[in-house]
Amino acid sequence: MVVSRVMNPTYSRRLRLLALAVLLTTCSIVVTAAAPPIPTHLTDEEFWRLSTSLSETDGTFRSDNLLSNELNFQYVIPDLLKVAQPGRVYMGVGPEQNFSYIAALKPSMAFIVDIRHGNLDVHLLYKALFEMSANRAEFVSRLFALKQPTDLSPTASAAQLFTAFARQESSREIYESTLKAVIDHLKTKRKFPLSAGDEDGIKWALGNYFSFGPDIYYNASDPSFAPRIVGIDQQTGRRGGGRNSVSYSDLMTADDGSTIAVERSYLASEENFMILKELHSKNLIVPVVGDFGGPKAIREVGKYLKGIGAMVSTFYLSNVEQYLSMDGKLEVFYSNVATLPIDDSSRFISTGSNGGLGGGGGSMNNSRLRNMFVETQPYAK
Repeated sequence: MVVSRVMNPTYSRRLRLLALAVLLTTCSIVVTAAAPPIPTHLTDEEFWRLSTSLSETDGTFRSDNLLSNELNFQYVIPDLLKVAQPGRVYMGVGPEQNFSYIAALKPSMAFIVDIRHGNLDVHLLYKALFEMSANRAEFVSRLFALKQPTDLSPTASAAQLFTAFARQESSREIYESTLKAVIDHLKTKRKFPLSAGDEDGIKWALGNYFSFGPDIYYNASDPSFAPRIVGIDQQTGRRGGGRNSVSYSDLMTADDGSTIAVERSYLASEENFMILKELHSKNLIVPVVGDFGGPKAIREVGKYLKGIGAMVSTFYLSNVEQYLSMDGKLEVFYSNVATLPIDDSSRFISTGSNGGLGGGGGSMNNSRLRNMFVETQPYAK
């Protein structure tokens, strides 16, 4: 005899709803786990909106910072690579030294935060040059308006690269065609709504690279001729004068100070160059105008990164803490950094005789790593 069991309709309905809830929850977990924590690329609109929305009001500094003056900036890289987590987000300040750190760390995304709008324009110039250039030779030719050497090997070292370019003549024709191509690339191809000030800032930067060539040094330019958007404080701005700092070619041909003296600059190899070219082509190096001790930029970067589940691996500070201390903003800066998604492996790179609080001159060659999480947690709110 077969006994038939009739299920209670209410119970049956509840069972079906429970099964559906379990299925939806499982699907949700799968989708969440599969979602990339950091975008693989940003559209042009997303890039511009992100840069603009994170930025603060333009500020000023004592120089235009067209290049670094930290000859030994690579010395921290071997130790940094031992602790830095791959695929995270890089943050930094200033011009080209960031590219060498990025080439070494290979982050998924980078944010360059600087108080001067002129630094943003310098990075827009670099962005266009990276995207327009197929290799290092084309890049250096455009950056300094020099004719390309005909016998340069793709495997050339940085020293060989700059030795070859030292024999080349500068060309106003290359400068003018490059400037036009850069503006067209940014405004027409990328469709960035550059202001007249942005164009002035880009022209100022490229004009100085053209005028001084690879021998350009930290205080080579005369700030009295700089457009307002560059952001040089005319009261404290460094006036052009005698050479008392390292040149661009010195920085690019330096090594990491290790026993095997590895060259780690972004122009040390085609591989390093291509890391930057790819990130720029995907709009993943985002320049931001912001005061480290201000109310917005760093905190907004933190909100964005937390929203995409990202973590900061490294924050290059140069010696900005020296100026923050002078302005009474140092604790505000540490409170800002405490809002970033960081952990015990996240590192500051600071420059100066006292962890970034010392002066310039020779102390600018004293770079060191510091634990971001440990130093900033006392300021977390």
